[in-house]
Amino acid sequence: MLILAYLGGILTIVSPCILPVLPFVFARSDRSFLRRSVPLLLGMAVTFAIVAAAAAVGGAWVVRANEYGRIAAMIFLAVFAITLLFSRVAEWLARPFVRMGNRLAPSTASGSGVARSFVLGIATGLLWAPCAGPILGLILTAAAINGANTHTLLLLFAYAGGAVSSLAVVLFAGGRVFAWLKRSLSAELWIRRGLGTAILVGVCAIALGADRGILTRISLGSSSTSLEQNLVARLHPRAPLVADPPKFTPAHFNPKVLARLSGAVAWINSPPLTPHDLEGKVVLVDFWTYSCINCLRTLPYIRAWYAKYKDDGFVVVGVHTPEFPFERELSNVRRAVHDLKIAYPVAVDSDHKIWNAFRNEYWPADYLIDSNGRIRHHHFGEGDYDGTEKEIQKLLKQRNQTIPAGYVDVHGKGVQAAPDFKDLQSPETYIGYARAQNFADSAGLKRNVSHTYKAPRRLALNQWALAGNWTDKPQVAILNRSPGSIVFAFHARDLQLVLGPSAGGAPIRFRVTIDGHAPGVNHGVDVNAQGYGAVTNQRLYQLIRQKDKVKSRIFTIEFLDPGVQAYSFTFG
Repeated sequence: MLILAYLGGILTIVSPCILPVLPFVFARSDRSFLRRSVPLLLGMAVTFAIVAAAAAVGGAWVVRANEYGRIAAMIFLAVFAITLLFSRVAEWLARPFVRMGNRLAPSTASGSGVARSFVLGIATGLLWAPCAGPILGLILTAAAINGANTHTLLLLFAYAGGAVSSLAVVLFAGGRVFAWLKRSLSAELWIRRGLGTAILVGVCAIALGADRGILTRISLGSSSTSLEQNLVARLHPRAPLVADPPKFTPAHFNPKVLARLSGAVAWINSPPLTPHDLEGKVVLVDFWTYSCINCLRTLPYIRAWYAKYKDDGFVVVGVHTPEFPFERELSNVRRAVHDLKIAYPVAVDSDHKIWNAFRNEYWPADYLIDSNGRIRHHHFGEGDYDGTEKEIQKLLKQRNQTIPAGYVDVHGKGVQAAPDFKDLQSPETYIGYARAQNFADSAGLKRNVSHTYKAPRRLALNQWALAGNWTDKPQVAILNRSPGSIVFAFHARDLQLVLGPSAGGAPIRFRVTIDGHAPGVNHGVDVNAQGYGAVTNQRLYQLIRQKDKVKSRIFTIEFLDPGVQAYSFTFG
């Protein structure tokens, strides 16, 4: 575990998210590596690990303190950049360090230089700490679940040590490059000015959120992401699935897998199904939840397979496992099953018992169980529909069944239509603070308190903002007074938003605009051409479907009544 955390830290250097930090590191690369660079790296490592450990233990107040630390660090580094640009400013600012060095050590130059490098490392560490990838996220998640302990602290320091090691290698090599430039071109003055300019650009990028916005989006397609995800898989491995058992005979039937379906709090369209009821059948267990856009887009295929093969020994069990609290309510699930025209059995898994029994981690997720009661195939997420149907046909043929040929021809409509991946540049975005990202206000979301927000005039792609008086909670933002708005800069054909009225509340009116105008032909199924609609129950609302050329747009939804609950944006 420690070795994998260390390797995860090393991989940080190849992530574009680290780019704003590198100018600050290279700023001292033309000095003694031992006396200047080592203290800088040590300050970075200590600060990074302490901030991360505190985040795992201290909760919301530490996150707020770290934001203040980032602001202080940016001010410090901006001043440092000015000292690189203007030597007289550097001399004036260095005087207190010189006096401090006289008191702390016999050697004024070395003492002040080490201290200055260490403080620079602390500041850079404060900027670097939020640039964490999946490995650090997994470590902090373990701390939140299991509580802070010595092992978690060691993992944090191992991750920080790995990242600092990779930076040290780059810094050492960079120092050699800088020395060559100075000897060959006498370019010390221009190097200092170039570094000062680079630092100021980096500070501006961080102040505008580019380190966690634009660069993060670049890193989504980088090789480092896949490498980190492989390490995550090793740190948190999934149980292997059983494949290719002997051909079915009644004596070989194993009820254990199907017994996992016994944890439902209720069943819809069927009495509770037991392993005995499903013996000798080919069973598709489909994990879904009714506000999940990916799940909704797979439903036309699940319905079509059920209709095509239900008379040939094929059973679909839809396991509805909730993500949001309102999806736990049985009445909401019954309404969704009716509205979505689902005729096959649905196990209501509000307590996540079936989810945990299958050790599932995804919506949607399909597990194909053969007539022996063994899992033979699985698929997570959308896509590969022909591949899944091919496996269904294969297992039905093993029962010596004559089955219909070919694959189903499905064309989903409305929110169930297939996504336009070639023009999809916006990710699923949560509004509740527990998983919120790319919020445009530098002050951040105010947790669990009423607060009046003001949306900025400009948003970068995939940034969003609130306007009006809202209370932001871990999974949801609630509008306290009308009017109130949510603004999102997106690039996708479709925009959906999970919304709901207050408990027992009346319908909540809203109006949608794109780039300040009514959507017209680009309206979604829950909005008219003028952009008007109403939140009547807790579900996913399709608000935009661009029939014009898909391009980056500014989406605004203004709620004309108070009490709306906003959960998450999805795109397609």
